[in-house]
Amino acid sequence: MVEKLLDTATTSWPDIAAAIERGVLAVLSVGAVEQHGAHLPLLTDTVLSAGVARRVAEGLGAILLPPIAYGDAWNNEGFAGTLSIGPATLRATVEDIGGGLYRMNVKGLIIINGHFGNREPIALAARMLHDTLHFPVLHLDYPKLEVFADAICDSKPAAPTFYHADEVETSMMLALAPETVDMVRAAPEYPEFPETFGLEPMLLSEFNHSGVFGDPRPSTAEKGEALLEGIVGESLRLVGIFRERHGI
Repeated sequence: MVEKLLDTATTSWPDIAAAIERGVLAVLSVGAVEQHGAHLPLLTDTVLSAGVARRVAEGLGAILLPPIAYGDAWNNEGFAGTLSIGPATLRATVEDIGGGLYRMNVKGLIIINGHFGNREPIALAARMLHDTLHFPVLHLDYPKLEVFADAICDSKPAAPTFYHADEVETSMMLALAPETVDMVRAAPEYPEFPETFGLEPMLLSEFNHSGVFGDPRPSTAEKGEALLEGIVGESLRLVGIFRERHGI
């Protein structure tokens, strides 16, 4: 087990080589460039997933890879600033990174995903890496977030397990990057979801005006820190099971 975090932003190749000799995992975060209302930045999903990934990597003494900042965010393209990549592009990117880690003899890859639209491409990439290289990949989407949100937050989500620019994400941003949050502009919106939402392609701007889903006003950094602690703790528990399964 490596004793300290190996952040690729500050770590040289000989230190990575030595860690690989001892046996090490890599941690990769995947976010999005996507609108998050008037009070949060476009890079919210990337900031959040990178923050969780850093804490998970610290808990594992793992290699922390640079985040993938772009994701499959096409359903928010009705709001200015959103930049999306296609699911095939994201899948290929994850596969290429995983293949490079495999050739480097890293023991496995932990992916921290911060954006719903990325789930399917990441899952398909993980399956391909398993089938072609037998390379272990665990992909996590803020496990048990709905449990922690229900216990910690005062407002209700706009829809079950749907958290976007609301109290959950705003609180986490206040904990990780408070300088990017403008609470003066925080305002609630609880849009009515069309009955076929999730059953057909649909831009969120068709039924939402502000980009907010829920109520960000009760957000606090303390709530955000509690949410992060819960997510990171559950992530590390699942990584433990993953490591035992694969003998890493």
